[in-house]
Amino acid sequence: MATSLGSNTYNRQNWEDADFPILCQTCLGENPYIRMTKEKYGKECKICARPFTVFRWCPGTRMRFKKTEVCQTCSKMKNVCQTCLLDLEYGLPIQVRDTGLSVKDEVPRSDVNKEYYTQNMEREIANSDGTRPVGQLGKAPSSSDMLLKLARTTPYYKRNRPHICSFWVKGECKRGEECPYRHEKPTDPDDPLADQNIKDRYYGINDPVADKLLKRASTMPRLDPPEDKSISTLYIGGLGDTVTDADLNHFYQFGEIRTITIVQRQQCAFIQFATRQAAESAAEKSFNKLIINGRRLTVKWGRSQAARGKEGIKDGVSEMGTRLDPVPGLPGGFGPPMFHPMGHMAPPMPPPMSMRPPGQIHYPSQDPQRMGAHACTWLTSWGVAAGVKSFCYTVSFFSSR
Repeated sequence: MATSLGSNTYNRQNWEDADFPILCQTCLGENPYIRMTKEKYGKECKICARPFTVFRWCPGTRMRFKKTEVCQTCSKMKNVCQTCLLDLEYGLPIQVRDTGLSVKDEVPRSDVNKEYYTQNMEREIANSDGTRPVGQLGKAPSSSDMLLKLARTTPYYKRNRPHICSFWVKGECKRGEECPYRHEKPTDPDDPLADQNIKDRYYGINDPVADKLLKRASTMPRLDPPEDKSISTLYIGGLGDTVTDADLNHFYQFGEIRTITIVQRQQCAFIQFATRQAAESAAEKSFNKLIINGRRLTVKWGRSQAARGKEGIKDGVSEMGTRLDPVPGLPGGFGPPMFHPMGHMAPPMPPPMSMRPPGQIHYPSQDPQRMGAHACTWLTSWGVAAGVKSFCYTVSFFSSR
């Protein structure tokens, strides 16, 4: 804890008292009505070792209780959540954020230097308006392409789940469904993600989660422009049900737009630019970075009319490469004819209902004197119910006997 140089008592002026914690949406939970307990000077900060006010709450049903781990001064210096220590703007570890923004903010490690550095940062925080970070982070550029690609747009409430029950792993848990812990198989102990340290995450060194995200960023796909220079249309997917033209104003900054077509049923839109250069600029600046109404949108290049025409159905084969089943009676060679030909002439059509005499038999299979007439009538009725194809096959079968 921080001590006064002039006496052997604690310097209570540096102790922190707060009315509400600094949390991210994931740690706070999805329930807008939560109950928190507040303990004044309950624990010491795990970074600066100064006493601070501890808040404890349950983020949701079947979730574990969470509490603040660092003081608000350390949280404001790095612009992170007091519980998970992830960046409040991007939801990423500090090491990933500092790498994307090219920031080198080395916080002192020794007790004396750390106390002096913290007091200077508190003075800078008190003189700021509180809307922007302080220190080296406040002087960094506002955004980065890599951070926009890796940023989490929605809360990840799965992180609030309870820990794994150690008694269940050993086969000794007798609580059953009443057990507040998870009854799941633990992960591999050799997994790097199983060994995480709160100080390493705060200082941005040896963070396994950050190493995993940085490797993912190096292998992320790119959106290459098509060879056809006449294509100037972009496909925008994942818009949602309530998207309007006003939500797509983001694309007007890249150049003149010829048309905007929104397909509500498919939750997508097609944006056609007047020039190919404007379309390439919009694709480069928006691919894996565009977020509208809390949704990360899919950006792809459109296809030309000639390419779409060549991918149609040819010789009974779909564009996916699967052969279609023949349909009876369709022109173009698909399927057998509706009736089997008899020589060069098709069987005569039955007369209309108004010209039929009462009791006239129109099909040989309906002759009551014919052997198997009852079974044939049942099969014929089944064939009509199942379709014309089955009906034709039934009549042909009994006519050939």
